[in-house]
Order: sequence, then structure tokens, then C-alpha cells
Amino acid sequence: MSKPQVGIQLYSVRDRSEKDFLSTIREIADIGYKNVEMAGYYGHSASEVRKALQDAGLTATSAHTGLSVGDSAIWENLKQQVAYSNELGLTRFVVPWYPLGDNPTLEAVENMADTLAQAAVIVKEAGLAFGYHNHDFEFKPVEGKLIIDRLLERIPADQMFAEFDLGWVKVAGQDPAEYVKKYAGRLPLVHAKDFKADGVDTEIGKGSVDWDSALAACEASGVEYVIIEQERYDVSSLESAKLNFAWFKERGWI
Repeated sequence: MSKPQVGIQLYSVRDRSEKDFLSTIREIADIGYKNVEMAGYYGHSASEVRKALQDAGLTATSAHTGLSVGDSAIWENLKQQVAYSNELGLTRFVVPWYPLGDNPTLEAVENMADTLAQAAVIVKEAGLAFGYHNHDFEFKPVEGKLIIDRLLERIPADQMFAEFDLGWVKVAGQDPAEYVKKYAGRLPLVHAKDFKADGVDTEIGKGSVDWDSALAACEASGVEYVIIEQERYDVSSLESAKLNFAWFKERGWI
């Protein structure tokens, strides 16, 4: 199979986006990126963001959009976000996190699955693919089975894809390559994130993830996009974005 395309999650440069989102879009394009995953719009309309992306020559692969769990207006809020996503021209809608808690019961996991399944129906009815992005807590066992496996068994592949964050998979004590292989065909997107031994983000290739095996598994498993995400930096967010781009370019991925 062909190599996945490389992109960047715009949460990686949120400090710049908070000050001038549309200019940050241009800065990302100037580095050389062609693909971005959205993570908030900073008060801009979908038409403004769409024009900024088009002018910069960027493709928005997907967006991270949280569910307002616990809010009585959760489904109305979701519908508004879906409408925005459609106006922006997205095809994939990803829930980035769920407030499950540190020591969840099986009932809590089942409630999480029910909520995601209901969200998937709304998103898919609007013509978007629905996905879920993990952290490390989804790889804890609950009554003998990892939460992530329970979720992906409970919700069919045609209703929800997985966006594995390979750094968090590693932090959780699992092998990123093996999990990519396990769910081959259900992972159109993955996140490339690396962590130091102390659990702090770092640039790709400077942390604990075995990227040779992880990226080989992505290529063999039909992953379409490898999306860089970094939340904390030794340098600036923009410099980290440049270093991560260079890492992939040096290896022939860009």
C-alpha cells in the first residue's frame, strides 16, 4: 500500500491560533504542510475558515469536536457543530475525549459507548464519518477487557472509526504497531505523538515510540493520514511544527 499522507493537528499551534487563527493557517502552509486537522475555530465563521484554508492550499482532513457530556443540550450542540463541519466541507468528525473518570465501572463504559453510538447516528445522518480519538485511559481493563476494545466491539465499524493516538497507546503500555494491525481497515487517521520517559510531549523521534514499526504498520494497514500532534514544547509551537515536518520529510513521507 502507499504511504499515508502527513498532516498536523492545529491544536499543536493553539497558542498562535488564539491570537490570530487565520494567519496561523498560513504559517502552517508556509512550513510545507498540505493537510490539517481542525481543533476549534476561534470565533470565525465556516466560510472564513474555508477561504483561509483554500487560499493557503490546505486540505482539512477532519476536525476534533468535543461532546458536551452532561449538558441537557448535548445533541443540539452536536447538530450545530455538524452543520458547521458540513459548511466547512469536512468529511470526518472526531470526538477527541470523553469524561470517563479514573476508575470507571462497566456501567460507566457502557454509558460512554451508548453516548458515542448516539452521536455517531447524528453525525452519519448528516453525511460525515464519525470517529473517536483515544488517550491512555481507554487502554485500562474493566472486568477483564480493555475499554478501547469494548468500545470498538460495541459500536460497529460502519458507525465509528478509530483515530489511534500512537503516543498515548505507548504511554498506556501497549505496542502502537500491534494495535494498528489489530484494527487494520478501521483507522483512516492516526495521531503521531511522542512522549519522553517522564510523560512530557516531545518532537517525533525524540521519545519512546518505535516509529519504524508504527509507521510500517500504518502503511500496511491502509491508514490514509498520519496527523502530527504536540501539546507541549521545548521550543516554540511553530518551531516544533517545523521540526516534526522535517522529520517526516527526511524519511520520504512528505
